[in-house]
Amino acid sequence: MVATDIPAGTADAERAKTTETSFRVIEALKNRDSAGVTELAEELDLAKGTVHKHLNTLRQLDYVIKEDTDYRLSLSFLGLGTTVRSRLPIYREAQQPLEKLTAATGEVASLMIPEHGYGIYVQRAYEDERPDVDVNEGERLPLHATAGGKAILSYTPSDERERILDARGLPELTENTITDPESLREELRMIRDRRTSYDRAEYRDNWHCIAQPITNGENRAIAAITVSGPAERMEQKDSATDMASLVGSTVNSLQNRFHADY
Repeated sequence: MVATDIPAGTADAERAKTTETSFRVIEALKNRDSAGVTELAEELDLAKGTVHKHLNTLRQLDYVIKEDTDYRLSLSFLGLGTTVRSRLPIYREAQQPLEKLTAATGEVASLMIPEHGYGIYVQRAYEDERPDVDVNEGERLPLHATAGGKAILSYTPSDERERILDARGLPELTENTITDPESLREELRMIRDRRTSYDRAEYRDNWHCIAQPITNGENRAIAAITVSGPAERMEQKDSATDMASLVGSTVNSLQNRFHADY
């Protein structure tokens, strides 16, 4: 069974402030190659001594590397992420179908999984050695602004979908992002009818994406398969080939394997 795990607000007494601070430091480091204590303290509005204490603890636990006076995240986080990912049955089955989809379209093919009200690309396939990849594996994406996310939302029970939208909001990322709740609901109804979702520069300018959901026995989304690329190229290919059918064939190759397992 797939569940929407959106943590409810908790009283301060139920939250470990030290843990929160450590993860604020980690998130700040994630967004840069490296940073010093002063830079992090100013960004996070923390005392330099506090930041140094958390960095030193993370360093002793092998999750932070110190280089001269700067700090960066270590590859220990990669080990955590790949271990979690390897335990997803759908990830183990998706590699070959994604590679075939990339070969057929010439664009980036991806597997998106919903988690905590976001979409996460757990696997991406591409042909070029240095592809124009808009998002790295493991990064969190807003569901309302991505083709994969909207495909997932359209096959999520309405009460859970509303909890997600209430918790994560509808931030405007480009001039094409849907930020009106009712407009998004109408779009999701259309996506559910045609079982195909599009992102036309809603998450990133000049970038298009097409997606279809993978659903379980209860007809709710457990994942989405997407194909994305530069807008002009995607438009040309979509008019020359039936991109939706290519994505649909990949979804169907995975659908039956997981229809009753979630």
